[in-house]
Amino acid sequence: MPGMKSFFGWLRRAAVYGFAGLGMAAVWAQSLPLAQPPSQGAPALPPGETATSLSAPPVSATAQRLYGVTRGQLVQVRTLLKGQASQASVGSGFVVTAEGHLITNYHVVSQVALEPGRYRLVYSTDDGREGPLQLLAFDAIHDLALVRAGDAGLQGRTPLAFRPSGRSLAKGERIYSLGNPLDVGFAVVEGNYNGLVERSFYPNIFFAGALNAGMSGGPALDEQGRVIGVNVATRRDGQLVSFLVPGRYAEELLAQGRDAKAIEGPLYDRLSEQLLAHQQRLTERFLKQPWRESTHARYAIPVPQETFMRCWGNSTPADTRGLEFERSECEMDTQIFISDWLQTGGLSVRHEAYDGSRLGSLRFAAQYSASFRNESFGGRATRHRTVPQCEERFVDRDGLALRAVLCMSAYRKLTGLYDLSVLVATLDQSTAGVQGRFDARGVDFKNAMRLAAHYLQGYGWTRSR
Repeated sequence: MPGMKSFFGWLRRAAVYGFAGLGMAAVWAQSLPLAQPPSQGAPALPPGETATSLSAPPVSATAQRLYGVTRGQLVQVRTLLKGQASQASVGSGFVVTAEGHLITNYHVVSQVALEPGRYRLVYSTDDGREGPLQLLAFDAIHDLALVRAGDAGLQGRTPLAFRPSGRSLAKGERIYSLGNPLDVGFAVVEGNYNGLVERSFYPNIFFAGALNAGMSGGPALDEQGRVIGVNVATRRDGQLVSFLVPGRYAEELLAQGRDAKAIEGPLYDRLSEQLLAHQQRLTERFLKQPWRESTHARYAIPVPQETFMRCWGNSTPADTRGLEFERSECEMDTQIFISDWLQTGGLSVRHEAYDGSRLGSLRFAAQYSASFRNESFGGRATRHRTVPQCEERFVDRDGLALRAVLCMSAYRKLTGLYDLSVLVATLDQSTAGVQGRFDARGVDFKNAMRLAAHYLQGYGWTRSR
């Protein structure tokens, strides 16, 4: 039975995008290649070649030089369980002031930010120095954090400089990402600048290079050694497709938090403030965009513009039960990381158009209704959200009868934020129809109502009908 559940969306979030931080010891077993057993001997050389006739791969003089001059500014940021030295996660960071301030990712320090009673932060350097870290400020929207060494171990080090915002890079220019991949040691990765990611709500740099877990929060440098971005994520379904937070956001965070005192206690209030500001920007921008013109012969269907969403579609011919349908799914790439169990701040829109003319009205009604009932809104309460509260109504859109269900669940610790789901089905035909769903994650009540109304208004008759 074709349904509206977004397996695609779940799969993309769970498996396609990966943060360049490292939170599980199991990554060792999954990521590191097995060493060749000594009994197998050396691999055979191509015919006619000897060990001395094969040239070694070229060494990048720029990468070598940059690592040499910046290794003193690189740190590994580790989250430890309090009371013991066992690490819960590791990432990277870099020195940005002579007083020992560091830039890293918010997701690298999120455990300490949310549960300071259970976790603590420490740093370690390439030359073996270690010490405590204090969290001063964070920008969850751009996944950045500002921390400072709690001792004098990083004081006096020459900070990395940011590339001036007016000096843009051209596509293809070489850039160099640094960090501590997979907790195996500090490294430099050479790649290319490919501009900003298309259809992204916030600017992100497309880096053609191999970011690995543990490199989150490390710097990406131009050939002069100036910071152009901060390592943040990679695509697991591609090769050399990685992402950087533009350096200007890290500069802004440093300016805001340089003189701040260390943050104590959970940060849910500050997170709520940032998320409320984000959802307001998102809602205003989304509502200003008209729905795209429908290609359905009978209905106007709310399909969003692809300015900051990606849409995918597929069609299925009649199955053994005689039901045909076409599916469209649109979703934002932007997901605001809160914790390992919670990402929020995005929109998704999808619909399926059904044709059951080969079934007859009774059989079609049974399958059409079953598809509607199969939708899930997260029926149980979780540690982050309340049980969804749902209301069902029949809506008239200029003579088009719609069955609509609106569900909302509140965030327990992020005050004033909700998840919204709107499920819709047309009711005017006995052997055909359209079902659609709109989801908004992390919006306030007022904007949830505005978005729901906007979505319902996207349904209607086509002009040619």
